[in-house]
Amino acid sequence: MARFLFVVPPLVGHVNPAVGVAAELTARGHEVAWAGHAELLWQLAGPEALVFSCAVPDLPVRPAGLKGPAALRFLWRDFLVPLADAMAPGVAAALDAFEPHVVVADQQALAGGLLAEAAGLPWVTSATTSAELVDPLAGMPKVGEWVGALLDGLRARIAGGRGTPDPRFSPHGVLAFTTRELLGPATLPPSVRLVGPALGARPSTTDFPWDWLDRPRPTVLVSLGTANTSAGAGFLAATAEAFAGSPARAVIADPGGVLGDVPPNVLVRPQVPQLPLLPRVDAVVCHAGHNTVCETLWHGLPLVVAPIRDDQPIVAAQVVAAGAGIRLRFGRADAPRIAAAIEEVLTEPSYRRAAEVVAASFHSAGGSAAAAGHLEQLALESLAHLRT
Repeated sequence: MARFLFVVPPLVGHVNPAVGVAAELTARGHEVAWAGHAELLWQLAGPEALVFSCAVPDLPVRPAGLKGPAALRFLWRDFLVPLADAMAPGVAAALDAFEPHVVVADQQALAGGLLAEAAGLPWVTSATTSAELVDPLAGMPKVGEWVGALLDGLRARIAGGRGTPDPRFSPHGVLAFTTRELLGPATLPPSVRLVGPALGARPSTTDFPWDWLDRPRPTVLVSLGTANTSAGAGFLAATAEAFAGSPARAVIADPGGVLGDVPPNVLVRPQVPQLPLLPRVDAVVCHAGHNTVCETLWHGLPLVVAPIRDDQPIVAAQVVAAGAGIRLRFGRADAPRIAAAIEEVLTEPSYRRAAEVVAASFHSAGGSAAAAGHLEQLALESLAHLRT
């Protein structure tokens, strides 16, 4: 039996894949603990999860219209580095108290990799989005140098300057929750393991009127995730309008309560049980968040993607290149454009066929079981080293 510590940021899309892997490790008899935002972790990993609470800074308000280098600078300067500084004491306490054999550190929880390396512990990177795998800084060398300087400063502050690896790419392994069929032919670091999505049971108290779906009719799920409430108000309103008079129907996730009156074939809910709902729908409209895209494609469903920011344009481009969906420009997607895109993915069978090809690759990659296998092997090597 081995002990695994998962270090995760306060982001649902980054915690959920780790939950699937952690559940698999627990089922195999290992001990699992978490370092991160306690309330979110107990919600997603379950109230019995062993959690070492980490401080989390106030999330910054992102200025509208940030793109390119400015968006990357905001992500690093105003979110990733302050988050690492805030989490570091909690992560250090978890390492001391839990004494893990292996640390699993999310790419955006930089404190995990830096402190594990400084402590001489084997650690693995959890890459819940493929954006970093294709090197978004490759065409921006000045930004890349600036990021390197930020990491050097962070390493000096929280890890005593010990270690040299980039905390986004552990030399012990990078678990990437995707496959070539979605990722494409990009050249990857040799430590990357493509394990496919890690889907596991998730605690949920979301109430949903399942009988609303009883009548046979094409159904579309619409979700912009949990972090795009204000930015997505206009898009959600246009999407609801797109279903007026349509033979299809929509389930729209509206966590911010931004929608008013909607057509009768549109169901609006503040939250939806996404994983149980996906087998009951025929297509998904989303912001190209990696988790939503992968969960959709796991079920062989086509997509309409309207990326907003960060890694989403990269993921949207992967969906289009795979032939599994249509991309819309988020800021220009009015009701007619959205309606036309939805009709195309529902009626043109090539999108569904391409989604099913990706789905087959996901299922064969192994997901949680494959990720757990890699972690077990590393733990065995670590335990063997301790005995010698």
